[in-house]
Amino acid sequence: MTRYRHLITDDNRKWWTLGAMCFALFMIMLDNTVVNVALPSIQKDLGASISGLEWTINGYTLSFAVLLATGGRLGDIFGRRRMFLFGVTIFALSSATAGLAPDATSLVVSRVVQGVGAALMMPATLSIITNAFPAHERGKAMGMWAGVSALALAVGPVLGGFLTESVSWRAIFYLNIPVAIGAVAASLFAVRESRDTTVGREVDYAGVTVLTGALTALILALVEGNSWGWGSTEIVALLTGACLGFAAFVAIELRVKVPMVEFRFFADRNFLGAVVVALIVSFSMLGVFFFLALYMQDILGYSPLEAGVRFLPSTLMIVLVAPVAGRMADRFGPRWLIATGLAIVSASLFSFSGIAVDSTYLDLLPGFMLLGIGIALTMSPMTSAAMNAVAVEKAGIASGVLSMFRMVGGSLGVAVTGAIFQGLIKSKLDSDLAGSGVSAAQRSELAHQFGGGSTEALQGMAPGQAREVVLAGQDAFVYALGHAMTVSAAVALTGAVVGATAIRARRKGISTEAAEAAVNPGGSDLAAQEAMAVGEPVA
Repeated sequence: MTRYRHLITDDNRKWWTLGAMCFALFMIMLDNTVVNVALPSIQKDLGASISGLEWTINGYTLSFAVLLATGGRLGDIFGRRRMFLFGVTIFALSSATAGLAPDATSLVVSRVVQGVGAALMMPATLSIITNAFPAHERGKAMGMWAGVSALALAVGPVLGGFLTESVSWRAIFYLNIPVAIGAVAASLFAVRESRDTTVGREVDYAGVTVLTGALTALILALVEGNSWGWGSTEIVALLTGACLGFAAFVAIELRVKVPMVEFRFFADRNFLGAVVVALIVSFSMLGVFFFLALYMQDILGYSPLEAGVRFLPSTLMIVLVAPVAGRMADRFGPRWLIATGLAIVSASLFSFSGIAVDSTYLDLLPGFMLLGIGIALTMSPMTSAAMNAVAVEKAGIASGVLSMFRMVGGSLGVAVTGAIFQGLIKSKLDSDLAGSGVSAAQRSELAHQFGGGSTEALQGMAPGQAREVVLAGQDAFVYALGHAMTVSAAVALTGAVVGATAIRARRKGISTEAAEAAVNPGGSDLAAQEAMAVGEPVA
């Protein structure tokens, strides 16, 4: 490959660097949205339960969330290019194992490792770009970076649907491998190593370990509560362990020299309000995307590609409205944009609560558009409120906390919505099929397989009884989904109240400085990620 070194000159090296970083960014962001429309195919191919599908999403977002700040720190200490290449390699290898996964457990493990790779890659992308470009060209480079992020958000559902339908759901993971190879090759030739020589070498390993354990215990309890029993020893132990873990995390963070989370930030009502809003908007977005992907394929009968295309109104609204929301936040302040955005998200989720077995896409379309507009109006002002609440030199760690809350919120959204869904679909089936001759074990299996897509529970039944069971399963599916969406709508409305009351209308106007500080020595690239990529997807 040395024969091609002449193609990289001092004048164009920065553009090769930008291309490599955008390649990798596209891969990370694509994996946040591309998997959703493949969930029914994964369920049928691997025999995955709802818990398995939830962990397919949550395994990625949890490991990404907990290790994001640590990934940035490791890059500052050991070298951004080194951590980036290490992350890309992990991401590519875990994508290959995900594509080869023989069962749901193997797929979940691969997704967890993917999140680790993404957490090492993401913080490095912006710091590498800012080291490659002079100050007067950084705005252009950051704009391209943010544009690639938004493009991946929009393309994800459609590309995922196309690959799932035309090739296999496994292809959505194999796609990452050539992209990763291109990013590695370009990085080795074009990207110069950089690190932050002004910081120490301390990493909060104890905090990372305890927080990972506590969050995993909480999510596992929520996901498995219905099947294991909410009063079972296992669930009680998990919830108790999560509470003790969170308490231990706070104690650790108050004592370590370089904490993951500086709890004094939460004394500022703007910062506290912003992180609560970050958790809530992510909760709403990932929960609804997860279940609507299942609904459109298992109940309405759309193919994966048809379902993916039907997510476009939401993603396109985010891409179009987010930049406008950012400018409006600079001019008018974030409070009422956040409150309005989450009120619109709540209205969207409430509209989904009325869906039925015979709903059409036109019935869903207004809700999809409102969801995208609401998310777009919330995300950038939320970031601005958090960044303006802290001193410029603390922008990096504040941004890392905000990112972590967003990712954790997405995991909680899938887990909580799933817990409500599982409990209601089982109770509805027990009620509707009582006295029908369908055994409790068969009803449980049908609930386990979502009502619309099960065939195992129908084996051995007479055609008439099987038809009755399928109709009952579909009815139970929309009943459970409608109530879950109502709860999500209430959560989003609570976020609107938080935005209107906790966040001040007055703004300090330092978000640009915060973003700039974050990409200079002594800061962290994570703040720039939040400040510049206003249209970035949640998870």
